[in-house]
Amino acid sequence: MNTRAPVPRRIRILQYSLIAIVGLASFGILISPTGLSPTLQAVSEGDVAQSTIKSPRDIEYVSEIRTEEARTAAESAVQPVYSLPDPAIAREQIERLRTSLQNITSIRDNADLTTDETRESLLALSDLRLKAETVDYLLGISDVRWDAVQAEAVRVLEQVMRRAIYDDKVEVTQAGISALVSLTFNEPQTELVTELVSPFVVSNSFFSQELTDAAKLAAREAIQPIVQTYKAGETIVPAGEIITPADVEAFQQLGMIRPGQRWEDIAAAAAMVLLCAAFVPAYFYRKPRTVFLNDPKNLLIISLIFIFFLAGARLFAERTLAPYGYPIQAAALLFTGLFSLEVGLVFAIPLAILAAFGLPNSYDLIPYYMFSSLMGLLALGPARRFWGFVRAGIAISFSGAAALLAFRIPLITLDWLGILQYVGVIAFAGFSSASIALLLQYIFAQILGLTTALQLLDISRPDFPLLQFFLRNAPGTYQHSLQVANLAEQAAEKIGADPLLTRVGALFHDIGKALNPNFFIENQAQGNLNAHNNANPEEVSATIVRHVTDGVQLAKKHRLPRRLQDFILEHHGTLITHYQYNQAMEAAGGDVTKVDIEKFRYPGPRPASRETALLMLADASEARARAERPGSDDEIRALVTSVIQTVQKYNQLDDTLLTLRDLKLITESFVTTLRGTYHPRIQYPKAAVPDQDTTLLVSRKEK
Repeated sequence: MNTRAPVPRRIRILQYSLIAIVGLASFGILISPTGLSPTLQAVSEGDVAQSTIKSPRDIEYVSEIRTEEARTAAESAVQPVYSLPDPAIAREQIERLRTSLQNITSIRDNADLTTDETRESLLALSDLRLKAETVDYLLGISDVRWDAVQAEAVRVLEQVMRRAIYDDKVEVTQAGISALVSLTFNEPQTELVTELVSPFVVSNSFFSQELTDAAKLAAREAIQPIVQTYKAGETIVPAGEIITPADVEAFQQLGMIRPGQRWEDIAAAAAMVLLCAAFVPAYFYRKPRTVFLNDPKNLLIISLIFIFFLAGARLFAERTLAPYGYPIQAAALLFTGLFSLEVGLVFAIPLAILAAFGLPNSYDLIPYYMFSSLMGLLALGPARRFWGFVRAGIAISFSGAAALLAFRIPLITLDWLGILQYVGVIAFAGFSSASIALLLQYIFAQILGLTTALQLLDISRPDFPLLQFFLRNAPGTYQHSLQVANLAEQAAEKIGADPLLTRVGALFHDIGKALNPNFFIENQAQGNLNAHNNANPEEVSATIVRHVTDGVQLAKKHRLPRRLQDFILEHHGTLITHYQYNQAMEAAGGDVTKVDIEKFRYPGPRPASRETALLMLADASEARARAERPGSDDEIRALVTSVIQTVQKYNQLDDTLLTLRDLKLITESFVTTLRGTYHPRIQYPKAAVPDQDTTLLVSRKEK
């Protein structure tokens, strides 16, 4: 037998189309603006804020703008740096002053000069610019006083030239000379010293570009990066204020304004979507038994769930705590509950990656989404109990906390309030994910006719109204259905099919017989006349075949899932009622042209899944075993093998994914189960039961 059933062309086209549609939708979601926070696309530097702009969330970031402003201010505050005072210049000026003083002394002591000639000579000195009144005073003082003035002038000049004198500070320095003259000198003498010293005060310290640049660099480097923080609701720009570059930077950090998409970002998003779009079909291509992928309704539901949860995750991406409280894990639980654990695993991985891809906190958000989702669906298991969803919610919370402790907490600083906030959102994520998955599973099951484990367990309870009707009206058929359910369930576990679905489907497969129970031999009292013997074979066959359509009507009336209706329709496939057909052939003298075989054929269709195929094999095997009563393993094995060969002969398994290995496992499982049901029993000899009075009398005599 083939390991893969051919997939109809229309289903294959739908699969490829949905992959393309979901991929394009995911790409659009990834490159579109994220977050529910308001955007300020038109805001730019220098604009006036039309309204008060507040931070939508808590944020802490290194402000490049504010840091650069602080460094520029520190650089501007650095004064020009000059070289140290040059002592050579000081010595030269002092020497020039001494030469000038000696010249004055020579002119004063020259007796050959008249008073006018002496005055003119003093006024003509090149290095000095003596005033006329100063010259008069200079000629009138005594030699002793003149010597004192000379010494004081040299001392003052030496003191002045020891200090740094800049080009633009020479006049200021000259103006302060008089303050340096000794207080023992009177006012005229102080003015004389000042006038003698001032011409020799020159700049001795010069601007150094190299030293100035070094000082500015040191000032810039001394400024540490400025960390800007905003709390949720804190005002960034009041209404009417001009928007500064620092404000624009804050808007960008908060995601309130966005730069244009770079082609690198678009290419990265496209590459990630292509990887995920290739991963899912590649995996299921290697798992040919995923029959649910051939159902258009299932494919549409999976696509819608994936897009819905992905879009929701991106809406909450720009907030501080909301991404960690968003119940994206509910998608994995929902896939598991509606389809299988394997489906949940395969779709949870790309969903977790795409939901956080390209976000600032993707380093911790991706492992948080992925590990919490995977741990949740593993804790959920087959989704057969309400407690399973509670357990899944707890697993999501604890695994999410562990993921954040590993990837998020080391990167931030938290106080006790912050820790409590994270604990709260993680607990909310677990609780809401389990609740949403449980609710949506019920809604999808009721509205779309999907089959879930919880629903199967509910309708398979003995007090379910349809089973109660079945038991009361057709107890023999009910017991037969229980035996078939046990037989098929055990085999389903062996080959990896869905044992719960198989069992529940087997319970209801003959429900149509409850509308006409006495027509079927298992419900007839022993010794009663069999109504089949003398009736028209075509009428008998039509009545027998009608239990399939009657069963479907009952299933619809009691709102059984569409998947269980497949068990009712397919458990006989397109086989014929051989006993009645043979009777008709005998009555026609073996003339095939006189008997319409289609009047003896079940409506079908043939089994389209491993579970319904198991029911067909188990139903036929149990019926024959009940009739033939095999007494050994070899007889049971021969019976089961004959049933399987007959079913194969009429091509009833061609639309299933059963392999030869599966048929071997089914045979061994059926043999084991039937052995326990129809094993030979010891025939105990009949013993005479003593009369009660006699027994009592003997007992008294023995005493």
